[in-house]
Amino acid sequence: MNIKGNNLDIKITSIIFDLDGTLLDTIDDLADSTNQVLQGFNFPVHSVQSYKLFVGNGLRTLIERAVPVGTAVETVDTCCVEFERIYAQQWKSKCSLYTGINDMLAALQKRGIPLAILSNKPHQFTQLFVEEFFPRGLFRYAFGQRQGFPKKPHPAGAVEIANLLQMNTENILFVGDSDVDIQTGKNAGMKTAAVSWGFRPVEELLENNPDILINHPLDLLDNAIFTY
Repeated sequence: MNIKGNNLDIKITSIIFDLDGTLLDTIDDLADSTNQVLQGFNFPVHSVQSYKLFVGNGLRTLIERAVPVGTAVETVDTCCVEFERIYAQQWKSKCSLYTGINDMLAALQKRGIPLAILSNKPHQFTQLFVEEFFPRGLFRYAFGQRQGFPKKPHPAGAVEIANLLQMNTENILFVGDSDVDIQTGKNAGMKTAAVSWGFRPVEELLENNPDILINHPLDLLDNAIFTY
């Protein structure tokens, strides 16, 4: 697979995907769960649109953005625990695959391209989503936020996957829907693809200079972008 664009002609040997906002539309359940936490503390709740800007940097940052400014650290800690309790009960209530994702992944698998997932979602939830929504063995590795690993955009998780795959980082494409994902790929020395169907506006994506921007999952298979 060769990536074409911006004067690039780089052989892509594997792909790492973000999860939320890239493969799965999870925003409604994230918003519902966080709002239930806020209601329990008599804090103001937020719209789904607001949550599209709150998510992407891990659970604690989501809670810190959702609670009122100046909320005590101890209260934030409690909110994080409460979120995990509530989310565990409704993590897939409204979740769905984006249109075209299954076809894209099947085509990439057929071409023998190793696939992986790297998310800032807690690891236990990342594993639940992968087991629920994707065929067993589709992804060589699927990691969420784990103890001992810094969150994206730190490159540690992405580089770990590259090492496990025994592939050079410059031959890996990192695909995601936010500035966090683009910067993760860049920090790891990988090529980057931003998707326009996710949680963040296209303007934000372009400001972070991804190598390519795709508007539909099947665009990843387009010969204008990739040559097999």
